[in-house]
Amino acid sequence: MFSGVLNWSWWQVLLITLGMTHITIAAVTIYLHRSQAHRALDLHPVVAHGLRFWLWLTTGMNTREWVAVHRKHHARCETREDPHSPQVLGLAKVLWQGTELYQTATADQTILERFGHGTPDDWIERHLYRPHKNLGILLMFLIDLVLFGPIGITIWAVQMIWVPFFAAGVINGIGHYWGYRNFDSPDAATNILPWGILIGGEELHNNHHAFPSSAKLSSKPWEFDLGWFYIRGLVALGLAKVRKISPSLAVVSGKDRIDMDTLRAVILNRMNVLARYVHEVWMPVSKSELCQSPESCRRLYRQVRKILLQGEFRMTERSRLQLQRVLQESQSLRTVYQYRDRLKDVWEKTASSQDILLQSLQDWCRQAESSGIKALQDFARDLRSYAVQPSAM
Repeated sequence: MFSGVLNWSWWQVLLITLGMTHITIAAVTIYLHRSQAHRALDLHPVVAHGLRFWLWLTTGMNTREWVAVHRKHHARCETREDPHSPQVLGLAKVLWQGTELYQTATADQTILERFGHGTPDDWIERHLYRPHKNLGILLMFLIDLVLFGPIGITIWAVQMIWVPFFAAGVINGIGHYWGYRNFDSPDAATNILPWGILIGGEELHNNHHAFPSSAKLSSKPWEFDLGWFYIRGLVALGLAKVRKISPSLAVVSGKDRIDMDTLRAVILNRMNVLARYVHEVWMPVSKSELCQSPESCRRLYRQVRKILLQGEFRMTERSRLQLQRVLQESQSLRTVYQYRDRLKDVWEKTASSQDILLQSLQDWCRQAESSGIKALQDFARDLRSYAVQPSAM
């Protein structure tokens, strides 16, 4: 019994520890994040409760509290009301004190009442999971101790710090501070790595903030979302149903009239439209206007793409000065930059009627086509053929 009921070797203990922490990460990303917070998928009741029970054992986290804090993060992102923004609080505080920030937020009943709606409120939630959060953690401690002996204490400790560090610290901290961006989301969210394996796909945080209600976090062909892989498996077994994934742009051959379908496609796919604008307009014009040699072109490409995609919250004073210098060197670049901002204005007119939005988009295309800048003219003509096409699962 000194080695526990299982009496496993050290490498078996290591594997089971990593396996259990990975299940916890999967439960956070699939159940808490994608299913409960964003309603991107529905889980079979057995799967949903199994993951909820596992989280109670291994983290003591309550579904309503986690969901409420995360929803407020999206609603107040990068402001002083954001529960855990490194842009406001500093990276070190969010990375190393993420759990404390989470606990502070959950103590505020107004956050729970406003953002925690739609989460489980059944008998077991009201009488066990919610009022006795520490009981689950204690039960996990005893299970580890009985199964593995004294080393079970270490296993339990690893389980207790795994999610607080990687979810509350790394994702909320580094995921809003360092990494690359596919989309100009209105915050500082970044993709930490293109392969979402260690944290179940949550590494692709910029993609998530660009399309919060998508059950799939990967966007580019080279990106991998392990959580999505698991979801596809659950769907195949009839244990989950995907409600929404990020839309993709379709190009309708022969369509050259900007109508309501075009407007809807542009608004729903505004992050994709902006990313296309960077690649199809900004980069070609930058290359033709500023390149002095192949080496300078490569350096320029990285610099100007980073400047446009990093967003307002991540733009440093140095970046602003670089952008000003680039725009001062070329009238064409100033023009395409201004047209980019005007295109963003189309979908930011939230109080306007659809007819006004449609007229604004039609005016933008007509003026872009008469700009005399080929890349901008081609983009405007292509935009006329846009239509909504749901992404393939």
